[in-house]
Amino acid sequence: MKHLALILSIPLLLVTYANSAPVVFIVRHAEKASTGGKDPDLSLQGQKRADALAHILKDSQITSVFVTEFKRTQETAVPAARAAHVSPTVIPANDIRALVVGHGNTIPDLLKALGSATPVSIPEDDYTEIFAVLVGDAPRLLRLHYPF
Repeated sequence: MKHLALILSIPLLLVTYANSAPVVFIVRHAEKASTGGKDPDLSLQGQKRADALAHILKDSQITSVFVTEFKRTQETAVPAARAAHVSPTVIPANDIRALVVGHGNTIPDLLKALGSATPVSIPEDDYTEIFAVLVGDAPRLLRLHYPF
């Protein structure tokens, strides 16, 4: 429980810092269902992770949400976007300049485009990471993890 409280307090710290520099949260889509072809819905576990993301970011004053054209990114973003009272903007998956909910193979390039020099590799079965980039003269990358 103590660990969960620490994780949930991090967005509050980022919001304080965000008064002087924008913060971009970047997550991989949550777990996808094993059926559904090339554009599956989220699995039950993925839906729970999407709800957890909304809870983690609830006090982060999110003003924009970007997703790809795939259902799994949109479904991951829905709870957080709803809580922030914003409509997600759909960006093609190959346009990595502004993704927030992306894919394991697009997130490393997005972090680099935001100025992060930290190399990132996301294994195919890893849905646990939340990235926060504090954008500014010297961008800072924070790596967070879902509590489950």
